[in-house]
Amino acid sequence: MGEDATPGDMSRYTVPEAARALGISPEAVRNRLSRGTLKSVKEAGTVYVLLDPDMVRPIDDRSTDRPDDTSAALLEQMQARIDSLERQLEQAGERDRENRRIIAALTSRIPAIEAPSDEPAKQPEAEATGPQEGVRSPWWRRVFGG
Repeated sequence: MGEDATPGDMSRYTVPEAARALGISPEAVRNRLSRGTLKSVKEAGTVYVLLDPDMVRPIDDRSTDRPDDTSAALLEQMQARIDSLERQLEQAGERDRENRRIIAALTSRIPAIEAPSDEPAKQPEAEATGPQEGVRSPWWRRVFGG
């Protein structure tokens, strides 16, 4: 990183370096430069951000290459959930295959089931002669008879 001494005991960084040093995105650094909240100098077409040493957080280059413990735990949880979902999907596929087999067996037996006859069903004489026990007749029959 560019740490050449500049006026005011500040360090010089390119925009991507300043973003890493501040822990923000390069676009956020550019926005701060345009608002004037960060100082900069331009040399040979390159913009250098001037930062106080107390603004810069420690940068560990290895931290970007390997995930920290929290990320590793999160990845492990996600992998466990993926494995669980894959097992559930396999079980659902087995159930679907079994259901299709049962449906195929039942539909192959449909022609063997006797079709209903076209004659209307005959009612027993007890129903034709009067109301069924426990069934109330309509109010108008009770009032006017019938």
